[in-house]
Amino acid sequence: MTTPGGPISLDTLRQRAKACTDGRRWPDAQAALETILQHAPNDLAASIQLSDVLFRQGRLQASTRPLLAVLGRLPKDAPLIVILVQHLVARGEIVAARACLDLLEQAPDPPADLLVAQANLRFMTGEIREALQPAARAMRAGVRSPDAWRLYAMLLQFNGRIDEARRVLEQCLERWPDFGDAAATVVDLRKQTPEANYLAQLHEQLRRLPAHPADPHQAFVRAEFEYAVFKTLDDLARHEEAWEALARCNDLMHRLNPYDAALEEALTDALIRLPAGQGTSRQAPPPEGPTPIFIVGMPRSGTTLLDRILSSHSQVASAGEIIDFWRQLHWVADVLPAKAKGLLRVIERSDSVDAREVGRRYLKQTQWRAQGRRYYVDKLPGNIQLVAFIRRALPHAPILHMVRDPMDTCFSNFKAMFGNISPYCYELGALAHYYRQYARLVRHWHQALPGAMLDVSYAELVRDPAAVVPRVLAHCGLEVEQACLRPERNTSPVATRSTPQVRESIHTRGLEQWRHYERQLAPLRAELATAGLCAPA
Repeated sequence: MTTPGGPISLDTLRQRAKACTDGRRWPDAQAALETILQHAPNDLAASIQLSDVLFRQGRLQASTRPLLAVLGRLPKDAPLIVILVQHLVARGEIVAARACLDLLEQAPDPPADLLVAQANLRFMTGEIREALQPAARAMRAGVRSPDAWRLYAMLLQFNGRIDEARRVLEQCLERWPDFGDAAATVVDLRKQTPEANYLAQLHEQLRRLPAHPADPHQAFVRAEFEYAVFKTLDDLARHEEAWEALARCNDLMHRLNPYDAALEEALTDALIRLPAGQGTSRQAPPPEGPTPIFIVGMPRSGTTLLDRILSSHSQVASAGEIIDFWRQLHWVADVLPAKAKGLLRVIERSDSVDAREVGRRYLKQTQWRAQGRRYYVDKLPGNIQLVAFIRRALPHAPILHMVRDPMDTCFSNFKAMFGNISPYCYELGALAHYYRQYARLVRHWHQALPGAMLDVSYAELVRDPAAVVPRVLAHCGLEVEQACLRPERNTSPVATRSTPQVRESIHTRGLEQWRHYERQLAPLRAELATAGLCAPA
């Protein structure tokens, strides 16, 4: 091969690309990799490396192109294809990722680790039912990883096979007694009773763990076991002891995940400053194919129940909690995903974001989720921040806003174990601040975009579903079907830790659960009352 500097081999170029990457000399690494691909266009490893180098330079759109360019000529290299699928998913190319996964499934006699990777990737694309088969095959092949066992248990749980999931997690804890993920999951599978609970084992394991762990991993594991103790004691109505365990859990999690109040407030301010009404007209013709229905709101506000009700309709499928709109918005804005900071950058570029392109890409990557039905539900509570963008990109898509009592909502968040993804929910002051930002934004959407979303009261829904459900269906352009009043008969998979509850008939047990901890939650109530969001004590 000849370059401007003279003859050079592909191996030399690969060594140069690696040296430049290791030295974070991204333009030089990019040049070397592009030269490799000019002469070896089928080099999947180089295509993936070039994508990474472009991504490192903040070029999200450009980082997608090397991945798509190689799709028609993939080598028979399963580990590399797994990496390719991971990259495609991260860049919002779900259709291409699924095609690669279909190719992987043709591999004869795959090893257990490849089957686990396939299950994980199907889970990442939201294909809960499809993920179960490779996970089960990996278990039969003797996979020896606690994470793989938990993945299999979760997939059983999400597919409604609760007793099997429980047995897998119990066996997992027998093999790996300090595996906190399994402990935190198994207690959620059913209500713990005096006759059947894991309290003794949980306390025993806590005695073995460092009491004041400095190591982040050990702190997280201890928090998971403390959560499991809380859930058990809460089920047993031993509320004073339960609160002590929850406080210990959340103190650890808050230290691991400090809440950035200034950043959240800046994000809300920026969203409120977005020009109102631009591109919100419904006069444009509706898109071809199935229509998404967005369910938004605070986490733990009843969004899963509403999703189950809607997806019980013969014309509606559930897509679950997918982040596809968020991904496509960032892609069109050419902004690397970075949670609140990334969204702030998207807002800065909002004048140049092509809303129609966001909608087109979103539909292209998600309409397959409708499974032949007219509608599909995108149930991501966090999309409450994106209402203006959704309205511009998909003016015909109904948006349903789930509204729950502030104290019920906040306590339900505070007692949940969300891992390291929701820093706001582990400290009462942070939780009150986050809820205030949410409430500010909701007020703004209603004022600036009247009619953009329909409020659905959780309390009214569970107390009188026969009155509320028809109103919701009418807003979505759907006829009333009695199946929507019996969501417990909905057999489709559902990816939520509260699987047992959502497979029950509609009930009112979720109302005012916070009152068991009224004294401990007094500071939260006072802050919300001061902001006019709830009644004072």
